[in-house]
Amino acid sequence: MLTRNCLSLLLWVLFDGGLLIPLQPQPQQTLATETRENVIHLPGRRTHFQRVKRGWVWNQFFVLEEYMGSEPQYVGKLHSDLDKGEGTVKYTLSGDGAGTVFTIDETTGDIHAIRSLDREEKPFYTLRAQAVDIDTRKPLEPESEFIIKVQDINDNEPKFLDGPYVASVPEMSPVGAYVLQVKATDADDPTYGNSARVVYSILQGQPYFSIDPKTGVIRTALPNMDREVKEQYQVLIQAKDMGGQLGGLAGTTIVNITLTDVNDNPPRFPKSIFHLKVPESSPVGSAIGRIRAVDPDFGKNAEIEYNIVPGDGGNLFDIITDEDTQEGVIKLKKPLDFETKKAYTFKVEASNLHLDHRFHSAGPFKDTATVKISVLDVDEPPVFSKPQYTMEVYEDTPVGTIIGAVTAQDLDVGSSAVRYFIDWKSDGDSYFTIDGTDGTIATNELLDRESTAQYNFSIIASKVSNPLLMSKVNVLINVLDVNEFPPEISVPYETAVCENAKPGQIIQIVSAADRDLSPAGQQLSFRLAPEASIKPNFTVRDFRNNTAGIETKRNGYSRRQQELYFLPIVIEDSSYPVQSSTNTMTIRVCRCDADGTILSCNVEAIFLPVGLSTGALIAILLCIVILLAIVVLYVALRRQKKKDTLMTSKEDIRDNVIHYDDEGGGEEDTQAFDIGALRNPKVIEENKIRRDIKPDPLRLPRQRPAVEDNTDIRDFINQRLQENDVDPTAPPYDSLATYAYEGNGSVAESLSSIDSLTTEADQDYDFLTDWGPRFKVLADMFGEEENYNPDKVT
Repeated sequence: MLTRNCLSLLLWVLFDGGLLIPLQPQPQQTLATETRENVIHLPGRRTHFQRVKRGWVWNQFFVLEEYMGSEPQYVGKLHSDLDKGEGTVKYTLSGDGAGTVFTIDETTGDIHAIRSLDREEKPFYTLRAQAVDIDTRKPLEPESEFIIKVQDINDNEPKFLDGPYVASVPEMSPVGAYVLQVKATDADDPTYGNSARVVYSILQGQPYFSIDPKTGVIRTALPNMDREVKEQYQVLIQAKDMGGQLGGLAGTTIVNITLTDVNDNPPRFPKSIFHLKVPESSPVGSAIGRIRAVDPDFGKNAEIEYNIVPGDGGNLFDIITDEDTQEGVIKLKKPLDFETKKAYTFKVEASNLHLDHRFHSAGPFKDTATVKISVLDVDEPPVFSKPQYTMEVYEDTPVGTIIGAVTAQDLDVGSSAVRYFIDWKSDGDSYFTIDGTDGTIATNELLDRESTAQYNFSIIASKVSNPLLMSKVNVLINVLDVNEFPPEISVPYETAVCENAKPGQIIQIVSAADRDLSPAGQQLSFRLAPEASIKPNFTVRDFRNNTAGIETKRNGYSRRQQELYFLPIVIEDSSYPVQSSTNTMTIRVCRCDADGTILSCNVEAIFLPVGLSTGALIAILLCIVILLAIVVLYVALRRQKKKDTLMTSKEDIRDNVIHYDDEGGGEEDTQAFDIGALRNPKVIEENKIRRDIKPDPLRLPRQRPAVEDNTDIRDFINQRLQENDVDPTAPPYDSLATYAYEGNGSVAESLSSIDSLTTEADQDYDFLTDWGPRFKVLADMFGEEENYNPDKVT
């Protein structure tokens, strides 16, 4: 810092004394600093004729990071050439950290840092300075920009961002073989001092590995490191800044190094001779023993291939490598026989599959061992002379006929007699029998080839000396055919012929089937039956390949004359004795188009109108049915509508006509009557049936004289009363109709209980006798009871 300040002071003296003059003077110098006091001069406005002294251009300050002093850290000073020290100039500061990190004395221009700074967080701050008139607030000169740099200190240790590391190097590598390069990062300023200059060293891992102090490259330091001796190494690496000098900060990391395998070891057998014992009954392909060579290498370098060295007995055995255990598995290629040979000796060679040419000089990468196999004697079951027996018999062979024999013998030393019997699980129906001593097979039932053409069962042979030792053989018996069934048509054919058919046309290809097992080359012949050969309408053409064609003999056929034709066909086979059958085919005459496509084969279609198809007739009938259904539905709805005009809902709140099951129900009887007819006399003709009685479905409605359209309500009520009086079909009980409008001039006045007297005084009801016979019961009732309450009349 002292050196830098002295240099700045020297430059200032040179410029200020006129010793150094800029080559290209400018009217305004943006930023100039008086280095002796760390001052930035802000030049004011001058004329072009005034000579101006120029200072050294210095547009940045420095501030120390991580400052821990009690007072704000002094950064520098702003000064304008127009500031005469009279207090008329005000300095302002703006930009990065102005007011929060840096403050300025508005009068003196001194800049201070008010908090500790971290260069790694922000290395520099760009600010703008302005000198303004303290009274007018107008700028005295243009705004100037300068930079405050945070000066670095060594406060960060080197760090291995990618650690811990994992590396590998092949075993037996030479000295200096590359392993891995590590890198430490120091957050300090690499352009200033040695704070970020890192030096690498090994703290743990010598003498096996070394590291380049500048680059961090790790290399091997010892030759011929053997993986089989030691495979894993852990190396501790240190990175120290300040060039490794005393007082520098350091960081460490771990590098785990693995020696990878190379094929530097041949396989070796742990012993020179392997002894194996094998029973003579071992099946072919079975594993009879295992041998193993040891290879200390790993992975594919330890893969071993085993081979049998050609020699005595080696052709009976084979050896393969078990990929999981790297063992040699010896397998049996041919069956063993103790009575023939009791021991075998051969050599086995073990070698590596993947060789490394660098180690060829060490010798051959293979080893050889001797294998001795001893065959053990085993009491074996009898052995059949054939692996399978096949026999033939005709289906008409008599019961008890011998059709063949099986043979088995005991091959062991001191052979025993053999007994034969049929395995009942495979011949449960007992169609055959076997002689237990000589093994002859005979029929036990009559055979039918058409029922079963082949029999497959097993015969068991066991030793008499040891019945548990058994062997089994399969016997296949084919039942030969005897020609006893005639050939017949394979499937029932129903052939069609067009009315416009021409002579010589093939209308159907027929084939036949014979339930007998036809011998090779058998031919079936087809011909027309003799009774159909006289003036035939159709004939049969034999194609000589067990098929025939039905051929037309006429020019056109008519459905009106004959719809069906029956054609008898004789089919004959070529076996002995010859069998034949007559098969009748049905031929139907159909209407076809010009291309021979059948249009219709029904005889009813002949009588249909020309040009009208069956589909069209069905559509017409459906339309007629739908129209009839609509008419019936309409009539039913009309009738239902007339019935629905009766008011049956108890929810309808209107003036009601009360009907009773006895001589009166009182005010609580609320069966409704539609009073709408009283309000509209024009609708009275639409509903003349009484609603206070149950209508009789068998009685015809009564005819009443029509009411004139201009009849008022009073005349209408009188007319209704007269109709009820003279109606002979009315039921024998009284009914009373109330109306929303009762009219004027009634001799009974109002019958409503609303306008009745509230007192219980006696009233005169003699006028009821004048109302006619319909009110006779009511008049008698009121005449007899003096205390009758008129409020109950509704």
